Amino acid sequence: MRAMDQASPIDQIAERVERLLVRHEELRRTNALLAEQVQTLTQERDSLKSRLAAARARVDSLLDRLPQGAAPVPAASTDMHPTSP
Repeated sequence: MRAMDQASPIDQIAERVERLLVRHEELRRTNALLAEQVQTLTQERDSLKSRLAAARARVDSLLDRLPQGAAPVPAASTDMHPTSP
């Protein structure tokens, strides 16, 4: 038989509460680390969105400077990995 089976109900409850407290602390630390990761990734996303907006503005500016009589250029594919022939 296990030691806990022989312990009094109060001792069993106390042991379980101790295990729950340890687990709670582990989860609290994990949650704090995950919150930091979310904050870091949110900042990175915001930075990338800002850079993308600036790049789009530069492309729009370059397009506006093209001569009006120029032949239209087909839109580039957004696929970053072209298929091989």
